[in-house]
Amino acid sequence: MPAAEESHGVNKVVDNICKLSPDLLAEACQHILIYLQGQTKGVDSAEISHKFQRAGVRLDHEALQNIIRFLLLTFRSAGKSNFSGDDLVSRLEEGSNKWPKASLQVLHRLWSEHGALVHAQQEVQAMLSISQLVDMQWKLGMAVSSDTCRSLNSPYVSLLLKIVEPSGQICQRSFEMTIPQFQNFHKQFKEMAAVMETV
Repeated sequence: MPAAEESHGVNKVVDNICKLSPDLLAEACQHILIYLQGQTKGVDSAEISHKFQRAGVRLDHEALQNIIRFLLLTFRSAGKSNFSGDDLVSRLEEGSNKWPKASLQVLHRLWSEHGALVHAQQEVQAMLSISQLVDMQWKLGMAVSSDTCRSLNSPYVSLLLKIVEPSGQICQRSFEMTIPQFQNFHKQFKEMAAVMETV
């Protein structure tokens, strides 16, 4: 039965892709292919969602994420297997019989143009598969009181990190440090910067 459930999941994603015009599908695929070629830090699902909404396509967050994941997985698999455009379309048609011809033509054209570059980038990335820091924001704050202490008056540093995971998804991580912890963190960053300058 897992194959039937998997097929149902693919058909559901394909149904949502069918709601996209060929131009809108091409634009979403371009975002993903540019990322897979290593030209951007990640796939910005918020930007893709905004473009869909401007075009009048209403999809919930989960449906949008499923489309992005499906296209990422499809293009990654095709890159790993070094598929041609025809191979990609054949594989998609094997997975679902609901594909509209216009969508398959878009995917064929884009993969024929970008497939070799994605394959080359994947070979490079296979050697380095770690998350990347995209942005770091910080702020200094003062903890005035807590449940157990009326007057803390303790300074802290709050950090917000924006990270691109190897899957391409952009996520945010936040944490707080005391001033001594932050000073140690800063010292370690300075040491890393010094080492990187020698490379």
